[in-house]
Formats: sequence, C-alpha cells, structure tokens
Amino acid sequence: MSPQELADRVTDRSPRGIAATIARLVHAGDLLPGDRLPTVRELAAALGVSPATVGAAWQALATAGLVLSRGRAGTSVLPGPASRLPRRYRELARVPAACLDLSGGGPDAALLPDLRPALARVAARTRAARPPDYLDDPVVPELERLLRASWPFAAQRLTVVDGAVDALGRVLEQVVGFGDRVAVEDPGAPPLLDLLDHLGLERVAVPLDAHGPRPEALAHALRVGARAVLLQPRAHNPTGVSTTPARLRSLAAVLRRAAAPPWVVEDDHAGDVASSPATSLGALLPGRVVHVRSYSASHGPDLRIAAVGGPAAVLDALVARRLLGPGWTSRLLQRVLADLLADARAVAAVAHARDAYRARRDALATALARHGVAVPPGDGLHAWLRVRDEDAALARLEAAGVRVARGRAFLAEPPPRGGFVRVTTGVLPDADTERVAAALAAAVRA
Repeated sequence: MSPQELADRVTDRSPRGIAATIARLVHAGDLLPGDRLPTVRELAAALGVSPATVGAAWQALATAGLVLSRGRAGTSVLPGPASRLPRRYRELARVPAACLDLSGGGPDAALLPDLRPALARVAARTRAARPPDYLDDPVVPELERLLRASWPFAAQRLTVVDGAVDALGRVLEQVVGFGDRVAVEDPGAPPLLDLLDHLGLERVAVPLDAHGPRPEALAHALRVGARAVLLQPRAHNPTGVSTTPARLRSLAAVLRRAAAPPWVVEDDHAGDVASSPATSLGALLPGRVVHVRSYSASHGPDLRIAAVGGPAAVLDALVARRLLGPGWTSRLLQRVLADLLADARAVAAVAHARDAYRARRDALATALARHGVAVPPGDGLHAWLRVRDEDAALARLEAAGVRVARGRAFLAEPPPRGGFVRVTTGVLPDADTERVAAALAAAVRA
C-alpha cells in the first residue's frame, strides 16, 4: 500500500488515530504479515503531519505487537502466532472452520484411555513418597520394567523424553553434526523434515514401496555419505506402510556392507495403536540402532512421553545433556503412563482404539475402491493418495467441506508430476465415510 493510499484511509491524524487505522487494516487483512509500511517521513508527508506524530503511532503499534521496526530496514506488519510454526507445520495448520478436518494427524480424543483413575491412584501414592531428587534416575523403575518387557530388542539403556520429535532431535544431536547427510524415507513426517532442516542436516531421500524402504535407495544414500538413517518401521506416516520382516533383513544386509556403518534411528510414532507387531533393526544390528516409541497416539499427546532405547554410548550422552536443560520428563506423568500400561481397563481401551483405527482406514479404502480409487493396504491413522493436481484436489475437497493435508509438506523431494494428499482416517466419523470417499475420488481426478 502506497503512502498516499494509506493516508487516504486515515481520518484522525493524531498518533492514536493513525495507529488505530493501521490496526484495523491488519485485522481486516488489507495489510498482511510481512507487508512493508511506508517510512515515517513518507507517511508524514502524505498526511501533512510531523514525522514525530507518525513515529509515535509506529511506537504504539510496536508496543501492541502489530508491527516490527528494523531501523533503516523499515517497519513491517508482524507475522501472527502461526508464523512461529516451522514451514511444513504451517501447511498443516490452515484449517477452514467449516471443514471436517482430516488433516491434523492426531488421535481421536474419544478413543484415548480415561486418565482420571490413573491420576487419582498416582496422586494417592505420590503423597506417601519422598520428594524426587534432581539426580534420581530419569526413568521411574515401574515404567522401565514395562518398557523393557515390550521393547523389540535388548536395549543397553532406556530413557524417556518429551515426545517423539524431542526424542529424534536429541538422538540426532548425539550421532550427527551440522552439514552431515541423513537418509530419510520419502515421503516422511513433516516435523521430522523440519527438524532436519533446523539442525542443518542434508536429506538423502529413500523412497518406499509396499514392503518398506527400498534397499537400493538406502544403498545409494550410504554411498553418498549418509551418517544416519531415519526409519518408521510400522504404520508409516503418511503412507501406512509397515516394513516386512523380509525387507528388514534386506535393509540390515545393506547397512552391514556400508564402509562406515551409520546409526539407525527408528520412529515408532503410532506405538500401541499400530496393528502391526513391534519391529526393529535393533536385533539385526546390535549396538547401532536407537528406537523411539511414542505414547501420544495411544495414551494422549498431553502426557508428552516417548521412550528411547539403544546403545549406552548414545543414551548416556543424551541423558547427560538433558540434565543441563529440562533434567527429566515429569516422573509424575511417567507414573501415570506406567499405571495406564498395567491397568486392565486402560489396556482394553487402547486395544479398542487400535481396532477402531484399523476399521476406519479399511472402511475408507473399501469405499474408495467402489469409486475406482485404490488405497494400498496399510496400518495406523493415515491414508496417502496420489492426485493429478494437488492445488485442484485441495480446492475441490474444501468446497466439499473436507480438509486433508497437502502432500508436499511430507516430501523430501518434489514429485515428478501431480501430487499427493494425506487423509487422517483415525478421526473420520463412520457416518461420513461414504461422503468423504466420494469427495476424495473426485479430488483425485481433479
């Protein structure tokens, strides 16, 4: 907006009036986040007021958090809170209010176990316990026993951190450095791709097929110097692929032949609501695998707990580094999770959720098949569909009142043509399955 165009909107030429005009334009969307405002002298000249008057208005707007002044670089509209999100997260955050939102990726709140009984039992036990010490073990003993009983390999060390992305970031900080190459599945989870960018790591894409990551693509990644490999062994986000035992053995053979054996970091993000059995390269590659299991989808995102198991060389360094930050993950929440993992009603609730998620994904796949759209078999909370034109597909779906996630946020490398969408089937109401399938089938061909 030019100085004169802006001046024409101002009816009260006091500092308060000028600031109020700018604020209204921002809230109405006439001025967008990042838009440059005229300089103080330019607007003062257009308004016929002193530069001090405009400067006072700019100062009031900066104090209110609407603009950002950078001296000679000028003043611009300050981005809103959503701009704090990493780039790929922002793609998932734009949800029209009228849409059935199948884009978020999270669990169905109605399928999470009831926390109230566990909280009451843990609170009663905690009152009788001594206060925790800063140097106590980071994992409470009852939780560690349960984790070890279900871990897919014999881990030298186990710890817990504040969610899967926190776990992956902390592991990567121990095993690779700025500028290193990391092999990552393509497509992959947007937060993980953003994390790699944030850490200054170079992605080497490893495409998948119906059996898991392709061995020849992994071999190429190792030849070009990948020092770590990131894998989702089951219920892959976004495709739903679970790596088969035969494919795991093939990947292990490729990794053993590497001139410099890389670290393998596994993200079991679906955890206990995955229908496929827990699996890992850890038993095939002793001492080189760090496995992460999240409890967000199964027991609740607000617990903020992911377990990490692997070699002592990595886990001990990770625990030591956390002592200089958060210290440990709340032992109170750890005891809540341990209670849920041992409580028969909570175990049954998680089993019901696992069955419901599988049924919802299968129901959508069956409905889409009736419209001539094939969805490969899979597991977890998501379905991944190729579309002719991503923008056209999203527009068609939003017009039908359905919101899905844009595929490009999941891609380590852009597709050669067309695009994809991810549908979070885990939150798809049964009554909407047929309507959503029809909308998706039309969008796939748009």
